Amino acid sequence: MKIEIPLSKANRLINHGPTVLITSQSGGRPNIMTAAWQTPVSKDPPLVAVSIAPGRYSHQLIEESREFVVNVPSHVLLKEVHGCGTVSGQEVDKFRKFGLTPEDAAHVGAPLIKECIAHLECRLYDSFGIGDHTLFVGQVLAASVEEDLFDDFLKVDDPRAKTLHHLGSNKYTCPDQRIEVD
Repeated sequence: MKIEIPLSKANRLINHGPTVLITSQSGGRPNIMTAAWQTPVSKDPPLVAVSIAPGRYSHQLIEESREFVVNVPSHVLLKEVHGCGTVSGQEVDKFRKFGLTPEDAAHVGAPLIKECIAHLECRLYDSFGIGDHTLFVGQVLAASVEEDLFDDFLKVDDPRAKTLHHLGSNKYTCPDQRIEVD
C-alpha cells in the first residue's frame, strides 16, 4: 500500500542527490549557497544545472557574472552546509561565518571552497524560468577532485568522500558503499 503525500513535498522523494555549495561572485563579493536541486544535463558539452529561486542573492550574482562553481562537500561539512542555507549572503560573509576558505578557481572568477572534495567550474550556458525558480545551466570548464578519492568514480565508500544528500528540512543522509552490478 502506498500513501499520497503533499505535492509541496514531492521533491523529497528524489531529492537525495548530493547537496552542493554553489559559489558565485560579482563586484568582488563572493557568496556561498547550499543547493540540493542540481543535476548533470549533458556529457558533450559537459553541462550541469542548478535550480535557484530569483529572490536568492546567488541568483543575482550568477546573472551578473554569468558563472558559478559547484563545490562538493563531504559529510564532515554538515553544519557548514546547512548553515550556508539558512542565512543570506547579502547580510553575512558566509566564508567568514562558517570558517570556509575561498581559493582561486582556474577558469572563473567565483572562488572554490578549499574544504570541499570536488569542484566544477562553470560558465553560464543558458537559463530558464521554471515555475518559481530559474534553472541555470552551466558549461563545465574544469572539474577537480581530491586525487585519492577518485578512480573513475567518487569513492563514496571512503569515509572522507561520503557526500551529503538533503532529504528536506534539516534532514540529510550519506551513502556508505558503492555497489556494482555484474
